[in-house]
Formats: sequence, structure tokens, C-alpha cells
Amino acid sequence: MERLQKVIANNGYCSRREAEKLILDNRVSVNGKIINELGIKVSEKDLIEIDGVKLAKDPKEYYLLYKPRGVVSTSKDDKNRKTVVDIIKTDARIYPVGRLDYDTTGVLLLTNDGELSNLLTHPKNKVDKIYIAKVKGIIDVGAIKKLENGVMIDGYKTSKARVKLKKVDKKTNTCIVQLTIHEGRNHQVKKMFESVGFEVLKLKREVFAFFTTGTLKSGEYRKLTIKEVKQLYGMFK
Repeated sequence: MERLQKVIANNGYCSRREAEKLILDNRVSVNGKIINELGIKVSEKDLIEIDGVKLAKDPKEYYLLYKPRGVVSTSKDDKNRKTVVDIIKTDARIYPVGRLDYDTTGVLLLTNDGELSNLLTHPKNKVDKIYIAKVKGIIDVGAIKKLENGVMIDGYKTSKARVKLKKVDKKTNTCIVQLTIHEGRNHQVKKMFESVGFEVLKLKREVFAFFTTGTLKSGEYRKLTIKEVKQLYGMFK
């Protein structure tokens, strides 16, 4: 027996958070009865319907995308902008694992495996995300120490980070900084730099878990291998 929202997410219909909203909006029924409260558990024998349509069990699919600029990290966009899901040719209900900002590039995983997505994005699992940021100004030791120890943004203190100054360009008054975090809040990297007085001009996620963009070019993607999927699940044993 598992919670209803988890079953919906694990079958690739949507994320667990979106599944919870479907339930609260009276759009989910179990064995013909509308369920509108969280915490209900179901078994494989139960008939689950969403908007009157039986929940299908899609085969799991896993993709690695080199996210380009100018694309939103969501399955649907109310402003009709191009989404990361639009790039990948599949009939499966995939969605991004976490998000990258509209103008941020780099490694992004997409899947219809809700369980794995939840494992990868839950803060307690501390999955590393490595970013390369081009910032305005030359970052100093004091600012680096603050970032490493955690800074206050949006009313909370970020977890400890790893920071490395990669390159300095005094002519353009910019520098390249590598930042490793395991959180993934909205615009977090940009806000972290802003909190210590630096504006991010360009941002790329170079590593997520053990994935890099490798030989992919911006906008290209590939399927994960069975070995890679097993390796991901192995991180949480």
C-alpha cells in the first residue's frame, strides 16, 4: 500500500506535488469514489482515475538534456513559451527533475519516474549540483567565505556550499566562479551571489549528481542507459 499521490507520480502522470493538487481539486477517484484528502493509501488492485480517465502505467523513460537558453523548465507554460518537454520527442508524460531558470543552461534530467525524481530533488539526500557563474565584479575572499558558510535569501539560510574562483578578467571587471550546492530553490544561485553584492551575468549547471553534458550540444539530449538509472538509484541505498 502506498499513498495515492505517490502512486500517481510514480506512474509518470505528473510530479508528486502536482498529484496532491489534483487530489485536493476533486479530480481523482479511487474505485469510483472521489478522493479529496491527502494521506489515502491504495494498492495495485485499486482503480485510479483522473478526470474520469484510468491512470495508465507508462514504461519509465529517462533523458539527459543540455538545456539551452530561452526555454522554461516545466511541462506546460501559461505564457506559451517553449518548454524543455517540447524538445524531447516522446509520447510519455515526462517532466523535468528540478528546474533551471529561463536563461540558465546546462544539465537537466527529465523522466516520468516520480520516485526517482523525488529522491534526486529532496534536500535531505544532498545531491550535488555544480554551477559555473560569470559574475560582474571580482569576487573577494570575504564573499567566498560567506557563500561557503551559507547566506540569507528569502528569509532562510542556505546550506554550506563549495566555492572556487576559476578565472579573473580585470579588463571586463568580471570573474568565473564555480559553486557547488545541493539545494534547488527558485533562482537560488543568482540570489546567493546577489546577497554578497555580485550580479550573475551568465549561468550554467555543469554537473547534476554524476551527469555532465558530455558531448551533447546545447538543445541536444539522449536517453539514460539502464546502468546509469541503476547507478542513480544506488546513490540512495
